[in-house]
Amino acid sequence: MINIVNFVHDKLTINNWQVNKNESWCVLGRNGSGKQYINQLLTGDFEPTSSEQLVLPQKNKVGMISFKAQQETYENELIIDATDYADVSEVGTKAKEFLPEDKWQDPLISEFGLSHRLDTGYLQLSTGESRKLLILQAIFSGVEILVCDNPFDSLDIASCEALSNALDRLSKTGITIILMLSNRQDIPEWCTNIAFIERGQFTVIGQLEDNETKKQLDVLLTPTPDNTEWPENIQQLSDFKDPYLVKLTKGTVHYNGVNVFEDLDVAINPLQHTLITGANGSGKSTLMQLITGDCPQCYSNDIHVLGYKRGSGESIWELKKQMGIVSAELHRQYRVNGELLTVVLSGFYDSIGMYQQATPAEIKIARQWLDKVGLLAQEHTLFKSLSYGEQRLVLILRALVKSPYLIILDEPTQGLDELNRHRILNFLEHLEQQKHSTMLLVSHRRDEFLALFKQHIKL
Repeated sequence: MINIVNFVHDKLTINNWQVNKNESWCVLGRNGSGKQYINQLLTGDFEPTSSEQLVLPQKNKVGMISFKAQQETYENELIIDATDYADVSEVGTKAKEFLPEDKWQDPLISEFGLSHRLDTGYLQLSTGESRKLLILQAIFSGVEILVCDNPFDSLDIASCEALSNALDRLSKTGITIILMLSNRQDIPEWCTNIAFIERGQFTVIGQLEDNETKKQLDVLLTPTPDNTEWPENIQQLSDFKDPYLVKLTKGTVHYNGVNVFEDLDVAINPLQHTLITGANGSGKSTLMQLITGDCPQCYSNDIHVLGYKRGSGESIWELKKQMGIVSAELHRQYRVNGELLTVVLSGFYDSIGMYQQATPAEIKIARQWLDKVGLLAQEHTLFKSLSYGEQRLVLILRALVKSPYLIILDEPTQGLDELNRHRILNFLEHLEQQKHSTMLLVSHRRDEFLALFKQHIKL
């Protein structure tokens, strides 16, 4: 099915890789390691400089599920969505329209938790829901090879188990499953063959259950010591006088007659770091958007943010000066292809792109943050040229750079490899010690439920 021998390209080298029918594979790699080139190779979009043997499946027999695919689908929906210009339904393309009509009652849809979302527009789906929908679309199209790039990111625990079980069953029916993963913790037990990619060098490691395989991965994924200095804070929390950063009373949000949540009370005090969990589609991101002002229904709710009641004449931009925000929505909307330094600096101005000259002090702090994640040497690299995980890392720095009173992290580690994920968690622990910013974290990963979170909101 796949037979690659001595594949040579300046961005990708594979000495020997054979994938047989009914096998399942995990290709593990860090952010920026070159996993995207494996994806392009398997879909026929990557030609070698030389290759001794190259046997690949037909392009239409490969299903590719990735953050890039989700972004492309999202942007296409924005293009065809004419709701701003014509008197048509606000739903857009419904989820079920991505699937064959004869599969709308398939039990796999229910197992993925999407039966009640089939009439929902794609743009209204959560990140996890849209990924599950695209996986179903690939499965129902009759692919022979299904390539999933970090498929478990942003899925709740039950959805992770359901997806893993479904992929396991598919692999037993003859569909070859290849998982492109950034975290060892995400490798399912049934995915037995392990390969590793680092700086474009692809290596077959061995079987998952072998101790030698585990030892090799331990060596390959050992973090290097961080000896860089922490950037300085540019303001002090003592300047904030209100008793609450956020206070929501009987919060209710509904779309198209369906309640996302209702009668929700939330109170967050300064330094009351808060963890928010819940199933996909339970309203976690909607709650974050109520707080940031990006949900239009924030003005019909009794909500106070940073000392201001929403709808009392406050400036949304004045409030956002005191917020740092990371979310899938921001990542989707950040389509300006600036340099990394520019992207980080834009956090000072809450803009997508830079439209004024940064100060020397701001540039110094932005470069310090880039240094903290090992990207300072790439400060002039274009944002869009990075892998999805590296882009997310830069957007996290964009949120932290101005040391805001309120840091809103909606699944911030989505797409990050395990080293960068632990690096970000270390950042959060450092921020707690600084006693400056208050953090709101939305996460499904239990290893991110840090002791610093004093309040846990379950939706």
